[in-house]
Amino acid sequence: MKRLKQHYELVKPFDWIIVTLLMLASFIPIMIFTIQNSHVSADSEIVAVISINGKEERRITLSESTKHETFTLHPAKGQYNIIEVDGTRIRDKEDNSPDQVAVKTGWISKPGQTSVCLPHKMIIEIQTTEKTEEIDDTIIPL
Repeated sequence: MKRLKQHYELVKPFDWIIVTLLMLASFIPIMIFTIQNSHVSADSEIVAVISINGKEERRITLSESTKHETFTLHPAKGQYNIIEVDGTRIRDKEDNSPDQVAVKTGWISKPGQTSVCLPHKMIIEIQTTEKTEEIDDTIIPL
């Protein structure tokens, strides 16, 4: 009990303020992600964009009607990434990078989520696109 009292005396009131502010700040990323996802409209398309070295390689619409597909990308000589698409989700199923971070990320499906394979400079990013309806601009005379 005496030891606890000694430690308590070391903590100043300003320390409690700093700890409280840091704890509140730790929730900011969750709030931003939640706000971002709440603005996604029901009629928007969810798209997976696969980029290698900053250049868009492939764009895949993720929906219930998207068929299961597996394909291989070769970012550079001796490198490969096996990408798997299953309806509304996508993942880096297998690659030959040393750390396997993208493989361990697993399935991603929500706008804003990313899967990154740094050694291969490959990024899979989930984005939303608004469906554009073609409006007939025909003018009918009265």
